[in-house]
Amino acid sequence: MVNHMKTTLVIDDTVVRRLRQEAARRGVTMSELVEAGLRRVLDEPTAAQEPLPALPRWDGGGARVDVADRDALLALLDRD
Repeated sequence: MVNHMKTTLVIDDTVVRRLRQEAARRGVTMSELVEAGLRRVLDEPTAAQEPLPALPRWDGGGARVDVADRDALLALLDRD
């Protein structure tokens, strides 16, 4: 059993003119041509997504103080 759904689409006038002409040239209805086009687009394999670029890396120069050493941390913060 074939199910059909009637729907409304908003399509640019120039596209509708081309659709009407192409449907007439092929001897099919506009609905058949639209459905064929949609099936073609929806059946296309999805393009592989490009890999993301690597995140930037830099040398932070290492730790300036052991944050577990409270006295060393306070001494560093109190420096002018």
